[in-house]
Amino acid sequence: MAESDPILIVGAGQAGATAAAALRSGGFAGRIVMVGREAPLPYERPPLSKAVLSDAAMDDRIGIHPAGFHGEQSIELRLGADVVAIDAKTSVARLDDGSTLPFSRCLLATGGHARALPGLPAGTPGMHLIRTLADAQGLREAMARHGSMVVLGAGFLGLEVASTARAMGIGVTVLESAPRVLPRAVPPAFSDWLQQRVRDAGVDLRLDTRCGSVAPVPDGIALGLEDGSRIQTPLLVVAIGQSPEVALARDSGLALHPGNGGIRIDAQCRTSAPNVFAAGDCTSQHQPHAGLEMRLESWQSANEQARIAAAAMLGIDAAPAATPWFWTDQFGCNVQMMGLPAEGLAYRWRGDPAAAAAMPKLLMLGTNADGRLRHAIAVNAGGDLRQLRPLFDAAVPIDAARLCDLSVPLRQGVRDALAAKPALLPI
Repeated sequence: MAESDPILIVGAGQAGATAAAALRSGGFAGRIVMVGREAPLPYERPPLSKAVLSDAAMDDRIGIHPAGFHGEQSIELRLGADVVAIDAKTSVARLDDGSTLPFSRCLLATGGHARALPGLPAGTPGMHLIRTLADAQGLREAMARHGSMVVLGAGFLGLEVASTARAMGIGVTVLESAPRVLPRAVPPAFSDWLQQRVRDAGVDLRLDTRCGSVAPVPDGIALGLEDGSRIQTPLLVVAIGQSPEVALARDSGLALHPGNGGIRIDAQCRTSAPNVFAAGDCTSQHQPHAGLEMRLESWQSANEQARIAAAAMLGIDAAPAATPWFWTDQFGCNVQMMGLPAEGLAYRWRGDPAAAAAMPKLLMLGTNADGRLRHAIAVNAGGDLRQLRPLFDAAVPIDAARLCDLSVPLRQGVRDALAAKPALLPI
């Protein structure tokens, strides 16, 4: 390894593209080489299940950076290529064309891959996964030919696809094995509210429903449910989560988390090899807000880890990662979340979830036993959610009932909470 060797970024998704830009803004003037499996320029993935599915014109509007950015910033792109091996000891990578590339530092931003069903591999006629732009384009084409579909999985991705399809006039059945939607992300009361909204939109939502068999048939996919019933659909979208893409890291001898399978990184995004860093959906990192090491799959987490990794590769200080934040658009609502769910949180609504409204405005606050705000959910109230950020940052105990009192302006309630009590000890 020589310091003049380039910084290698493996993966041209959100984390990889953000890290490359951060290296330049951080003052790095050397070579940056970014290798990505997909042919398109780096693009945003969140629109794939929403705007891209309904509008082909969006294909050219989801770039992470504007056209010409990489050339202007002298970021070398090797797209449609793959790094097949990394020797962390000698700092040399081998590409799928047989060429080798020495590097001074390497960032693994390999993301994840959509989980498929046994017996229905990718490419099965009538079955679709959504992870890449090509996936979304293929599903969009199929949706234009069919008037109905089944979505397997009522997580964020599955519900977004269902919402987009209903807005296009497509009949949708959603099958979920859990007893409620988004069971790992939201409390039961929020699941209940969202389930009603999903059903009011005309979706046939079936919870606590498991498939005993899934098989291709001449006109689509046949699903045999464990209750003995059978569904045949011309179009099946499998949205049952993703697995971290860690084969390269594993084969390179990097440490993986034994439970969640992600590449283990420290607070500066360093892996177990001193010159190799990692960021994005492929990683496993301690999350102070959760008090445990976990994989945090989100647009914001990829950006934050990329920023921190770039600073660490340059040997400069970076601000710690911001409080986790996530958003989804579905069934006429923008839903944003701050913090992380945890066992034992007590939740309160600000606003009436029972009120019928085409565009409801709601907040839900989750506090722990010490009265600290640990999780907040906003429906069409992103501005209100931003007002709560100081309460997360300061870790002060709050009066949740007062914050949820609509007669008290939220801004005033936040100010009073910050002024009333000293910050608790850090987690």
